[in-house]
Parts: sequence; C-alpha cells; structure tokens
Amino acid sequence: KLNNYNMMSSSLLHRRLCHYHSALLFLLVRISILALLGWANALNVINNVVPIVYSIAGSDSGGGAGIQADLHAIHSFGCHGCTAITCVTAQNSMGVSGVYEIPSEFLRKQLDSLSEDLPPASVKIGMIYSADNAREIEMFLSKAKRPPWVVCDPVMISTSGHALISEETKAAMVQYIFPYTDVLTPNKFEAEALLGRKLTSFEDIEQGARDILNTMGVGAVLIKGGHTIDADDEIISSSFSQDYFLSRKRSDASDSSTKSLAQRRLCDGEYGVWLRSPRIHSDNTHGTGCTLSSSIASALALGRPKGDSSSVGSSSAIDDILDACCLAKAYVTAGIERGVQLGKGPGPVAHTNFPSSYRDYPSVAFNPKDNFQGAFRPMATSSPISAVNILATSPITLGKIIPIVDSAGWVKTLSSTPGITDIQLRLKGQREEDIASIIEEAQGYVSGSSRDVRLWINDYWREAILAKCFGVHLGQEDLASCVEQGGLEVLQKCNMALGISSHTYAELSVALSANPTYISLGPVFDTASKEVRFGPQGLSTVVRTRILRNFSL
Repeated sequence: KLNNYNMMSSSLLHRRLCHYHSALLFLLVRISILALLGWANALNVINNVVPIVYSIAGSDSGGGAGIQADLHAIHSFGCHGCTAITCVTAQNSMGVSGVYEIPSEFLRKQLDSLSEDLPPASVKIGMIYSADNAREIEMFLSKAKRPPWVVCDPVMISTSGHALISEETKAAMVQYIFPYTDVLTPNKFEAEALLGRKLTSFEDIEQGARDILNTMGVGAVLIKGGHTIDADDEIISSSFSQDYFLSRKRSDASDSSTKSLAQRRLCDGEYGVWLRSPRIHSDNTHGTGCTLSSSIASALALGRPKGDSSSVGSSSAIDDILDACCLAKAYVTAGIERGVQLGKGPGPVAHTNFPSSYRDYPSVAFNPKDNFQGAFRPMATSSPISAVNILATSPITLGKIIPIVDSAGWVKTLSSTPGITDIQLRLKGQREEDIASIIEEAQGYVSGSSRDVRLWINDYWREAILAKCFGVHLGQEDLASCVEQGGLEVLQKCNMALGISSHTYAELSVALSANPTYISLGPVFDTASKEVRFGPQGLSTVVRTRILRNFSL
C-alpha cells in the first residue's frame, strides 16, 4: 500500500511539475517578449528624453566662447547640441584678429537642415553679426511646428566695453528676435546699450529690467551681475555677483494684480528676483555669457515643454525660467572657480557637469544691499555644517518619524507615545480666530509631557512664537510673508528652529537664503494627501538636491 501511494504521489508530482514547467515556460516567454518590447521602448525613450538644444551663434577659434562653449555646456547638462553658425572668428586668448560673416542664405540652409530632422526643445541665440541673419532667424522661429524655448544673449558689447555689432544689426535683433525671446541675458554694458543710458545702482538695474520688459517684447530678462555697480555699497558689490531677474506673469499663474501677499513667493519672477553668488575674483572668465545662456537653454530643455503646463520634463524641479537661471548661474560659478589660463591672455570658463556643489549654488537676496548673516538652529546630522550655523545653539537630532497632524488631540496622544520626539501641527480649515488657542493647547500637551517632545507649527509663525513652540515649518508663500514682516529676525531671537518647503530649484535658492534648520523637498512620488501644483520630484532630484545645499534635507 505504501509503494502504491508513493507511485501515485510520484505520478501526481510529475503531472504537477509538468504543469508548473509549462506555466513557467509560458511566463518566461511573456517576460522575454515584454523585455524585448521594453528595450525597444527604452531606446525610443532615450531618443525622446535627450533634449535637443540649438546654438545659433559665432565660432570662436580659441575654443573659449561662442558655439564651442555652448556645446560644452549643453553636453554637461545632458542634452544634445546642434549648431547654426552665423560668423567665424579668428581669435585666441589675447583677442580677435578677424571675423568672417556666414552668408544669410547658408545660415538658412543650416537651420532648414536641422529642423527637418532634429527639432529643438530650446534655442540659444548668441552673436548674430548681421541684420540679414536676424531676419533668417526670425523666419526659422516663426515656422517652428512646436515653438522651442528661446534664450537670447544679445552679444553687442565686449567685456572691455567695445561695440561688436552695428546699430543696424542691434535694431534688427530687437525687431526680429526679441519678440520670440523667452529670456534675454544682457550684461550691464549690453543693457545700457539697449536702454541708451547708464545703470549705476541696484535701483537703476531694476528699472532698466522693467523698461526692457515693457518696451522690447521679451518674456523675461536676466541682467547679469558680473560687473560691479560703483554707486552702491562697495563691499556688497565686491563680495557678491548679483543678477537681476524679471519676467512677465506666467500664463498658468493667477493674476498678479489680485495676488495677496500670502500667495506670493520670493522666487516669483514677475516681482523681480536678485540671484546672489559669491564673487570669484579671476581673470579666467572668457565665455561666461555664452556659457550662461546655453546653460539656461539646456536646463529649460530638461523641464516641461514650452507652452505645456500639463506635462513635466525629465526634471520636474525645473518648472519655470528662473529655475533654469539658478542652475545656469551655479554652473558658471563653478566654471569661473575652476578656470585656468591656457594661453597668454585670460583663460576660458571651465566646463564641469550638472551643478553638483552647494558652494556654487545661488541664493535669493531678499535685499541686494544687505548681507543676511542670521542662522537657525542646525541639525546634528547636517554635513557639512557651515561656520555660521556652528554659532547657533544646540544642534537638533530629529526623530526617525515625524507625524504631521491636524489637531491638538493628536498632539496630546502622540506626546505620550514612545519613539515620538517631534510632532508637526498642520492646521487647515480652522477659523482664524481659533488658531492661536489650538496651538497654545497643543504646546501645553508637549510641555506637560514627561518625555522630551518638540512641537513644530506649520505656517502660523506668529502664533508659534507666542506659544513658545520649538520650531516652525514654512511653505514658500508663508516664508515670503514672514520675510516681508521681519519674522525671520524675530524667530531667530526666540532661538526657534525653522524648516522650509521647496519644490523647484528656484525655491531651493529662496530656502538657502534663510539659513534654515532643514529644507524639505516634495512630493517625491505621486501623492493624494494634499493638492500640489508640482509633479513628483523623483529620486534623482532628491540626490541632486541633497548635494546642492549644506543643510539637512
């Protein structure tokens, strides 16, 4: 009986193994087919994801500026660069000895050939050299089936202040190219040439940007701060390179005239933004203007397609032109810092990689004339900790999990829960007159707990100060309101900790300016817990953001 049972069991096992083998074989075939389809799709994704960026500019035989610098920068940002050459120069590190203009008919041939097969996500326009070339570029842009982002570096004046193009060419550039330009990047001399007047103060720069925006048809302007402004504070001008950015209202944004102070962000370009980086005193700055504009074009190509607010690009943290400007400024700053002299004259800006150091990343100057030195309590895990943060009191070690709750009742429960050391109270939908009493009640539970628990208040910084809470967490809109009303200084005097939300590279620049305890980033993945207008950041953005700041993330 035992042998018969074993035979039956063996036969049953054999049949089942055959069934499993067939199922496994079928599954493996399906996996193989899906894998092949996956590889095919992956190749298509690769072809689609690597954005194409055009450089329409002159050639620098010395390799430091023009299309040569543009291609370096475009490649560093992970894009594919194409060129349409407007003129060829004979030059080295000591100067230009000759310029050969490319006939406009051949410029047209270059652009037609490229657009047939390699349509751009963005276009950088540099030295156009002639009025005829300006007309050809206008014709190309007007025919684009899918309008690309357009960044125009109006190459008119050399670093030493000498004119590089004729008045006729300048007028043609303004007439034919500026109406298609999403962001114009003049240096101080070029802005003065466009405006017909000197810019000698920060107020002059701001008014000049408004005049360019209002009269010349561009979508945004970034007046570069490579040149010092003599009439203003000499220490600030010699210590920092500050660029001024101003843009028109975004088409998908609410009407700025109806925006309350609580709805504005410090990186909203329509109100004007000063980007600040440490000034690096170096002679090796050849090609900085070309590099900046092509970096902006590349960063824009990585973000959402122009005119399509419903989708995101390969980096959802690049949501607007200012995000691209922040990344480009970081790239140029790193390049100046690492530039070396190659010939007898000034060396070119070095080309590194996608911005990867907090030392190079710009902050937003709340006031271009002030040097904000305050710092909030640092995290014990911050690495590296800046010298200014070391001066703050007792570093903080956050709990492994931070509950975010919406009532004082939850705070009461959690304050006696083992393992909970930090609680964030996020009040939404309550009556304004009840907020202070709710926060005071919640702080009472924390203070009365036998355990060491800290209460963080979301957004309501005034009420948090009155209730003597441990810290506050501010979104970008509430941070703007806090800065406008002098709240940062009050929070520091009360020795409170500060966390700041960020979703984009420009918001990161704002957060860095406040020297906070930590910076939060999100959403990393799709979320249904709250409504956010930003797409998921993804893990790659987390990695990139982690190395662009010296505060806990």
